[in-house]
Amino acid sequence: MTKDVFPDGQVRLSSATIEYVDPDYGIAEVSSEVVMGDAAYDSAYRMAGGEILEGGLSRVGGGWASFKALEKSYYQASDGFRRTNIYGLRGDGTLFRWNRGWQHKTSAPGFAAVKSMALISKTRTYDTFLANTRGGALYTIHIPTTSPMRPVVRLVRRSTWQNFETMVAAKCGLYGTLLLGIDKHTGKGHLYAVGHANGLATVIQSRGEVASTYTDPVYFHMTRLDEQLFGE
Repeated sequence: MTKDVFPDGQVRLSSATIEYVDPDYGIAEVSSEVVMGDAAYDSAYRMAGGEILEGGLSRVGGGWASFKALEKSYYQASDGFRRTNIYGLRGDGTLFRWNRGWQHKTSAPGFAAVKSMALISKTRTYDTFLANTRGGALYTIHIPTTSPMRPVVRLVRRSTWQNFETMVAAKCGLYGTLLLGIDKHTGKGHLYAVGHANGLATVIQSRGEVASTYTDPVYFHMTRLDEQLFGE
């Protein structure tokens, strides 16, 4: 990572940031999607030794002022199969998906209560998010890659999850998830070990409060091209 990639205070939403480091030359290629103001942008740059060599922002389009979540799922298999899906949750509860970058948009309504979403699975045939609601419930949102988009929602916990404005997930073991919930009102982060998602039977173990203060406007998952997620 490096400093001064984006204008100070302008980024409101960010997808996962994907980094690939060339093992021969030590040059990192870093990409993500961000929302600034009313517009979404692709961000891509090459860096070495903490300094940006080249790259920048490419404007995708407007109409993003009302969106409250943005995420990217990149999956590649050992047989050469790969896919990229971008997700955006609009304030009215409509969940959008774009395939192969910003193509083939599809959507599904019904997610107005969602406060934040964290990607916990990405496979050849589906993506899965953990999502908390304003009422405190925790759900999985299982989204097959087929079109039209038909998410499958399962309840994981009925209450106590309403305080987190942001959730960030990473792989834990083979089938689990390490989940960081961030309460921006208090600046506190709480860590959880989440077992393989299975509705209300999902095992969730609190790992306690993280010894840090979370006051930044945006948090995101830093990942690699070959990362595998099997949280559900």
